[in-house]
Amino acid sequence: MNTLVGTGKLVRLILRRDRWVLPLWILWLILIPVSLASAYQEQFPTAADRAEYARTAGTNPTFLALYGPLHDTSVGGIVAQRIGAIPLFIALISVLIVIRHTRTEEQAGRRELLSAAVCGRHAGLAAALAVTMVANLVVGLFVGLGLRAELPASGSLAVGLGFAAVGCVFAAVGGLAAQFTENAGSARGIAIGGIGAFFLIRLAADTGGEDSGLTWLNWLSPLGWVTEMRAFADERWWIALLFAVCTVLVTLVAVLVSSRRDIGGGLLAARLGPPDAPSWLGSPLGLAWRLHRTLLAGWLVTFAVLGAVFGGIAEGIGDLMKDNENLKDVFARMGGQQGLIDSYIASMMSLVGLVAAAYGIQAALKLRSEEEATRAEYLLTTTGRTPWVLSHLVFALLGPTAGLAVAGVSAGLVHGANSGDIGGQTPPILGAAMVQLPAVWVLSGLALALFALLPRMTAAAWGALGLCGILGQFGRALEFDQKLLDISPFTHVPQVPGNDLTLGPILALLAIAAAFIATGLVRTRHRDISAA
Repeated sequence: MNTLVGTGKLVRLILRRDRWVLPLWILWLILIPVSLASAYQEQFPTAADRAEYARTAGTNPTFLALYGPLHDTSVGGIVAQRIGAIPLFIALISVLIVIRHTRTEEQAGRRELLSAAVCGRHAGLAAALAVTMVANLVVGLFVGLGLRAELPASGSLAVGLGFAAVGCVFAAVGGLAAQFTENAGSARGIAIGGIGAFFLIRLAADTGGEDSGLTWLNWLSPLGWVTEMRAFADERWWIALLFAVCTVLVTLVAVLVSSRRDIGGGLLAARLGPPDAPSWLGSPLGLAWRLHRTLLAGWLVTFAVLGAVFGGIAEGIGDLMKDNENLKDVFARMGGQQGLIDSYIASMMSLVGLVAAAYGIQAALKLRSEEEATRAEYLLTTTGRTPWVLSHLVFALLGPTAGLAVAGVSAGLVHGANSGDIGGQTPPILGAAMVQLPAVWVLSGLALALFALLPRMTAAAWGALGLCGILGQFGRALEFDQKLLDISPFTHVPQVPGNDLTLGPILALLAIAAAFIATGLVRTRHRDISAA
């Protein structure tokens, strides 16, 4: 039988299941860059305004770390730099969608049922890749057309092409990651870890500027290839061929690996456990620890690396900007209002908070994956629902706490070592990390509430995280109304160090988180645990 038989029907099934999610993420990925183009036409109307921005942002390590280099001083060049974070979002969305429709389906047993009908071995992978890649091409096409209304055609096309190409590459990466393990959570961890590694490579290449001698590292990361296309500058169209070759090669490897494993299995076989279970596995918390420990360890390493990278950059901020009042105003709008380094730390720790929220959501939604795999039903014959939920909630709350602490200490130690004041720098940086915790708990609580109230809509928790990221990164640049910005819990986090720590917003966020958690606990006790 043809290994692709049934691909068309599976494509229609995916489109049916994601009929709300796909249009929403396509829409916002198009609207953000198009809206920024319009906004920057008004904010930088003269060549002098644009030259001043280039003189400041073009040499600013934080802007380079977040957005990439500025290749041209036109409005198009500024737009191309400031949307430099969007490829990271595209990469994340692409791998999550592919894994959702490949490894998650196998783990739930649905893929095996489909294989009993007229459905080829590679049909599921082909359908997931086809839908995701076409969605990325749609994003790229409409971003290019939308930017063309305000900016030159060639640069607009280069931006759209870069968006589509990076999405296709990471869709293939998601397809490959789905082949390695039997567990969808582990596959997501592998894929997200890969994205994080590519982002850090891009960050190392760009943070020091063109004179750092590290720009060659961009050629090791697909996220770096996007910036190397040099939209609105000297466009390098041949890089599109590099994207295409990479996409094809990774896809072929994924297909090859898929053909060499059993359905439901992974390339990395699960290790057999000891013949006798330890006594601590007899409790819900012990079992939850067994399920979460590997994932938690991986995330803690990620937090340590992020903290060290951001802490290493901090020392150079003051020297680069001490004589530039305009850039001081830019950083004041991004975070704290007293001290450039404090402002940088506050803005960087807000990004670390988003990463911590991602882990919190993933840990909370482990309840749903256990339920979908029917393991929860067997477990609940020996324990109550509340202890079961609480055992996973411990990791959804304390896991981000540990992650933020690791990031804060790591950043503090590195920055303190660079400045010669470890004892003086570590506590405030650790505080800047930990103050993100109430906002993180709000999203963890939201994930639990969705699991209890709307189990089919648990993916909305990831949508909420994406919305927080959009509002935080682009909301002020697009001059969104403050009421819209206030939707994000991270908007209400005190910007420390650099400002006074106010307890009011923290207590309000904790109350909201507690309400979500209480709702989830109460509702879980009164619904069918296998309800879809």
